[in-house]
Amino acid sequence: MDISVIVPLLNEEESLPELTAWIDRVMKANSFSYEIILVDDGSTDSSWEVIEKLHHQNDCIKGIRFQRNYGKSAALNEGFKTCQGKVVITMDADLQDSPDEIPALYQMITQGGYDLVSGWKKVRHDPISKTIPSRFFNWVTSKVSKIKLHDFNCGLKAYRNKVVKGIEVYGEMHRYIPLIAKWSGFTTIGEKVVEHHARKYGVSKFGVGRLITGGLDLASILFVGKYGKRPMHLFGSWGSLFFLLGFIVSIYLAISKIFFDKTGFTQRPLFFVALLFMILGTQLFVTGFLAEMISRNSPNRNSYLVEKRTGL
Repeated sequence: MDISVIVPLLNEEESLPELTAWIDRVMKANSFSYEIILVDDGSTDSSWEVIEKLHHQNDCIKGIRFQRNYGKSAALNEGFKTCQGKVVITMDADLQDSPDEIPALYQMITQGGYDLVSGWKKVRHDPISKTIPSRFFNWVTSKVSKIKLHDFNCGLKAYRNKVVKGIEVYGEMHRYIPLIAKWSGFTTIGEKVVEHHARKYGVSKFGVGRLITGGLDLASILFVGKYGKRPMHLFGSWGSLFFLLGFIVSIYLAISKIFFDKTGFTQRPLFFVALLFMILGTQLFVTGFLAEMISRNSPNRNSYLVEKRTGL
């Protein structure tokens, strides 16, 4: 199979027929073998009924329905586990991403040698309440991750199949898939300017609040990527450093007490600094030890309850 198109969705009953018909036209025009995997993330409208109807009309359209809303990351991760295409395309269900971009993205993966290609909505048709936070978020993420992308959060992306099979996306980490891929060893990451359409149906599911959660997620993914399998290297190193500093200060105070200054040991402010450093160092070391044990014995974190499937 040439292409798998994964579409996470929440309450998008109006856009699904138009989107799938558009994708189908593009695939047939370019003679691609394909599948469309629609992941219903706990919709409360008739999205699932629309998906079942579309599957009966076209068996290339497949569906997954979650029992409740888990979030976009969970929907993408479930799609990644299921897809079979040589190239995997992700896009949003709101018709703001153009399926006409698929052939060029496919070429960049198969002929350009990229592991991952991220779309860049250079011209956006969104309100300023979304564009300003998004630009700030992308600038910070690019600087911190050292990945030169303008639009990390663009839903339109293309992947080599081995990339989506080699990463896991959880929480709200869909914003950082390029960074997750980089940490997993897939470093050939490219970017393509893509067309962005104004929303035709429904309302946006994301607001300004994602700027705050996005920052927390970035800190989390940086820690997990670098120290997730060896947390003792971080906590243990800092813990040892603080304990050593406290111990050195304590030795200094002891020598000072014996040979120079007869002031009471506990009456000097420096004693409490040394005590604080030693306690902090011990706590950090124990935290690293416990994190190491949890990391080595943790079960699979991705346990999403899938209610129904169709065509799979």
